[in-house]
Parts: sequence; structure tokens; C-alpha cells
Amino acid sequence: MTSISELPPHAPGLKVGLFGGSFDPAHEGHRQASLLALRRLGLDRVWWLVSPGNPLKDTNALPALATRIAAAKKIAPDRRIVVTGLEAAIGARFTYQTILYLKTRCPGVHFVWIMGADNLASFERWKHWRTIAANVPIAIIDRPGSTLSATHSPAALALARYRHDESDGQVFPLAKPPALIFLHGPRSDLSSTALRGEGK
Repeated sequence: MTSISELPPHAPGLKVGLFGGSFDPAHEGHRQASLLALRRLGLDRVWWLVSPGNPLKDTNALPALATRIAAAKKIAPDRRIVVTGLEAAIGARFTYQTILYLKTRCPGVHFVWIMGADNLASFERWKHWRTIAANVPIAIIDRPGSTLSATHSPAALALARYRHDESDGQVFPLAKPPALIFLHGPRSDLSSTALRGEGK
């Protein structure tokens, strides 16, 4: 079994979705988004990159990494979804660092960055977001209440000419970045923020 910090098994030619976040807590919406990406993009795996923290959020009260990883594994027992604490192991604070590391360490693997539409709405605030877009195709999972703000966000407008039709999903992991695709399917109203509030 892969340890929380070990680089998951991989091989040239594999199509791997990268789904990052604090997963505080992981929930059914994360699983639904991953299953949608696996199906629509023809991915072999989705790696959940459970981050040590989020530079754009207050993470002082964030539960221990091992605790969040254990909870995430219970939410996603599917063998195609691999939960890892890789970012903490390699000392990556920002997504672009993780992507550059993986592209160097995993030659021949076709990575796709997966994120919810709510994250695309603020993507321009991410550290070196253009570096992310220049290195991996990006798949956007539609979320309730975020469609309009996401498609009209500065990053979405900047990447609009690189947008692929949703019907091209099966070949999208092989697209040369920059590349952007929106995936629509069953939408979840769940959010980690709301779930944390319910637990108080």
C-alpha cells in the first residue's frame, strides 16, 4: 500500500488526474468529481494531493495531515483514486511546485489538473498560475453557483482560446497545454467549509 508521502505507482503512458486541496474534510463531492473526471477524460487514476495547507486560506486550525488522509481514504475506496500527502513530503507549498516536480519525476505520464469551477473563479490569485496552465491541461468540474463567476474570471478569459469542447474529453489528457475543458455532470452542493461548520 502506498504510504501517505510516497510517490504513487506510475508508468509512461498513464493518464493521471491531479486533484489538490486541503480535504478538510474530504466528502462525497470530491469523490463524485473524481469519478466524473475518470469517466469523461478516460483517466487511469486520480491522485488526491492532500496539501499541508492552503496559502489562500487560514489553515492554523487545520487537522493533522495524516488525519485528513485517513478520512479521505474512507471517502474514496475506489482503487483508481489514490490519496497521497506527497506535497508535504517534497516541501511544496504551491501547486506549480508540485506540478513541476511531478513532470520531472514522472516522464511520459499524462497529467491533468482537476479543479472545481469555484477554484477557477479565483485561479488568477494562485502563485504562478500561468506556469500551471503552461504545463498541464486543466479540467474544470462545474459546481452549483460557480458557473458564471468561473467562466468570466480573469484566468478563464485569458485561457478562453485554449478551451476544448467537452466532447473531446477522451483525448484531452494528451492535449498540449495550455488546454482547458469544462466537465458537466451530477453537481454536488457539498463543501468542506459547510461541513466543518456543521461539525461545530
